[in-house]
Amino acid sequence: MIKTEGIHTAEFLLSEGDGQISRENIDVEAGDALPAGQVLGKTAANVYGAYDPAAVDGDQVAVGILYAPLEQSTATRRAVGIVRLAEVAGAVLTGLDAAAQTSLAEQHIIVR
Repeated sequence: MIKTEGIHTAEFLLSEGDGQISRENIDVEAGDALPAGQVLGKTAANVYGAYDPAAVDGDQVAVGILYAPLEQSTATRRAVGIVRLAEVAGAVLTGLDAAAQTSLAEQHIIVR
């Protein structure tokens, strides 16, 4: 049997600002389990969710990256997000596309 290991907490993070300035405590909307490295959008209610270019609630604009995996939940979840001043490995991000990469760069999150 072959087992595939998922992305570990912060495995995508190449560098971040001093003193953990890149991180922020965030609320993530209820829903499916999300892996570390999930690209995130943010709704008008200031709640983060998985980046979805087809969304119309704010999640269509990438603004951060989930630091650690989250389990499935029917309630809003507390988490840590990388929201500024970081370099990340694009190969291990979930949900990254060209538009997300451009949006993240506006937050000073550089995809390598």
